[in-house]
Amino acid sequence: MALQKLKQQVAEQIDTLALELVRISHAIHARPELAFEEYFAAETLTKAVEDNGLSVTRQACGLDTAFISEFGAGETEIGVISEYDALPAIGHACGHNIIAAAGLGAALALARLGADLPGKVRYLGTPAEEGGGGKEYMAQQNAFDGLDAAMMVHPAGADLITMPSLAMTEVKVTYHGRNAHAAGMPHDGINALDALVTAYQSLAQLRQHIRPTEKIHGIFTEAGDAPNIVPHRAAGVFYVRAADGVALADIKTRVQGCLEAGALATGCRADIEWAKVDYLEIKDNWDIAQAYQDNAESLGRVFFPIENLSASGSTDMGNVSHRVPSIHPMIACAPPEVNIHHPDFTRHAASAAGDQAVLDGAKAMAMTALDVMLDETLREKSKAAFAATETHSRRAVSGAWRAGGNPGLGGCGCC
Repeated sequence: MALQKLKQQVAEQIDTLALELVRISHAIHARPELAFEEYFAAETLTKAVEDNGLSVTRQACGLDTAFISEFGAGETEIGVISEYDALPAIGHACGHNIIAAAGLGAALALARLGADLPGKVRYLGTPAEEGGGGKEYMAQQNAFDGLDAAMMVHPAGADLITMPSLAMTEVKVTYHGRNAHAAGMPHDGINALDALVTAYQSLAQLRQHIRPTEKIHGIFTEAGDAPNIVPHRAAGVFYVRAADGVALADIKTRVQGCLEAGALATGCRADIEWAKVDYLEIKDNWDIAQAYQDNAESLGRVFFPIENLSASGSTDMGNVSHRVPSIHPMIACAPPEVNIHHPDFTRHAASAAGDQAVLDGAKAMAMTALDVMLDETLREKSKAAFAATETHSRRAVSGAWRAGGNPGLGGCGCC
């Protein structure tokens, strides 16, 4: 069947599913759940998959709130991704309810093509994007292996062909010293706060001599109990960012040295805990991304040029993009002045514009999946572009998982 006819059919199927998709988006929005705790969202999505006659693997890859459903036949396989975790205190201020429902809609519409579906689809529910790096956990269990492309769509204040991104990680340092009376017996103390201040000053000096794309920022989380007691314990948490995963590995070594310097200067013991997962920058597959933009524009979407953007964030979709050709477009559901991770964005994620983003995002992804399945030239170009930086990607991926890392760390998704 001709490509344009199939695109028309998936768009019509999403219109048929519209009430259900919007209901699911609103239900997930109304019950925000944090990373690795998205039980309601995962159950809501998997039930919808099963209600549409598809099988689904719950608790996929050893994660309670991950799932995978596969259907179709053929040599080409496309991954469609849903996220559904929320933020502390401000709920779905990143609009993952929209991501969840749009991914579901794209998958179900493609499934409804039945024997006319010209390839295979792997629909993946991926927890813990906002912190923890759930996609990297799933990648460690080969969840994305063999895909010809992977895609998701993220809400924003504008339609964008991608999300400008940086690689990032998180580190926590705790210094252990010894209490003493700060006035009467200061010489008996070992000052953990001094160690943290020394480390912070070292990082501040480092920041003068790193690239503009490299950023280090952090806070003190413990700094002592009372002014008249030499602090025996002090702690801080820092985010470290770089243009890509290879550069991130280098700057992590320099940050480690700054943290160790605090202990060396004061005689404290330092516990330095790096996150289990590093978030890699998005390796955009521009050929597939352009196909997505063309499809979204056919629905009336107007794209803002990314070269006019200065902001950037981080996402574990970057970890997928270094394994298979991937896209991470943004879809407008709020005014341009309302940024994700702002409390006002929460309201827009369940607005009429948010509902339209669910439907348009589902349609554009489903149509783009068909493009990849049926356009051999597009597949060849996307694979060649991916292969051109494959060595770099292998280096980045090799440093993105730290078996002994702290799973409670992991940075901030999309921020």
